[in-house]
Amino acid sequence: MARIPLENRQPILLSFGAAVRQFRKERGFSQEAFADECGIDRSYMGGVERGERNIALVNVEKIIAALGLAPSEFFKALDKPAGDKLKVK
Repeated sequence: MARIPLENRQPILLSFGAAVRQFRKERGFSQEAFADECGIDRSYMGGVERGERNIALVNVEKIIAALGLAPSEFFKALDKPAGDKLKVK
């Protein structure tokens, strides 16, 4: 799959991917190990983290569950104003 230029990616997909990456790293998962934990292909997970994939809700649930979060906890990280650096605790 050809990479989508950054300027053509949807802001919500970029924010979602950044949140996934930050939470994943905080929990000590490599991208490959995390993708395995979610039952999602590693290269597909890379596309999610880069904001290139508009994933199905069932996969969103798998990701949030693998992170050990409630959906409300995860999505709170997306409540940042555009342009703010994602900061997840």
